[in-house]
Amino acid sequence: MKRLIAYFITISLLLGCVGNAKEATAQAKIHATVKDNKRPISTHKATRANQVWMWDITYLNGPIKGMHYYLYMFSDLYSRKIVGWEVWESEDAKHASELVKRIYRDEKIYIRNMQKEPLVLHSDNGSPMKGTTMLETLYALGITPSKSRPRVSNDNPYAESLFKTLKYVPNFQPQGFATLTEARLWVKRFVEWYNNEHRHSGINYVTPSQRHMGLDQEVLRKRKEVYEKAKERHPERWAKGTRVWSFSEEEWLNPRQEAETKKEAKVL
Repeated sequence: MKRLIAYFITISLLLGCVGNAKEATAQAKIHATVKDNKRPISTHKATRANQVWMWDITYLNGPIKGMHYYLYMFSDLYSRKIVGWEVWESEDAKHASELVKRIYRDEKIYIRNMQKEPLVLHSDNGSPMKGTTMLETLYALGITPSKSRPRVSNDNPYAESLFKTLKYVPNFQPQGFATLTEARLWVKRFVEWYNNEHRHSGINYVTPSQRHMGLDQEVLRKRKEVYEKAKERHPERWAKGTRVWSFSEEEWLNPRQEAETKKEAKVL
């Protein structure tokens, strides 16, 4: 009889331990969810121009080794257009603040209701991006700052890709610009080419300016007609269908993180 009682007591204790372990696991998931919800949101969607901007700073070589100029560049997520830029001799939040004010005026953001039509500015976690002067300017203008996740190096991919395009064009001067004015003139020519002539692969080979102004849908429609007529005249040249010249209604920044968030929510 004593053995039977001891057996039941042992079973009860074991079941209690299992129950506590399950409860602890559930609590850990809840705490992890709360912690994840506190992470900075770096995933954004744009369905038209001037909803999400991205910016970063890169070095431009100066006239001697170890001397650099600093290129500040802002671009639009939806259109990929460079909406503003400037080259300075130092890396400072004050410079970024001056530039964002200028872009705000040039893009006529002041005429819209920022509560109904919010504007997000995404960047990495560099000192100029987090500077008090810059943040005060953003809040004063009604712009929502967005930062990359800590220790994640690819949360601002389009800005990095833009700098790579800039530094791989044939007439770039990796040996260095002789003066600040020379650097500014070179970047000015690059921006004009990039916005108005460069057929961007990420937006189906229309120019950033065409997409920014809402002309890309008509350009793609006409391009599709040209391809279809060419196939009708010479079908033997086309083993498959023509290239898909589809119009994209939305652009995502870091869509992988959005997919991960949905997956986590589903599990929980």
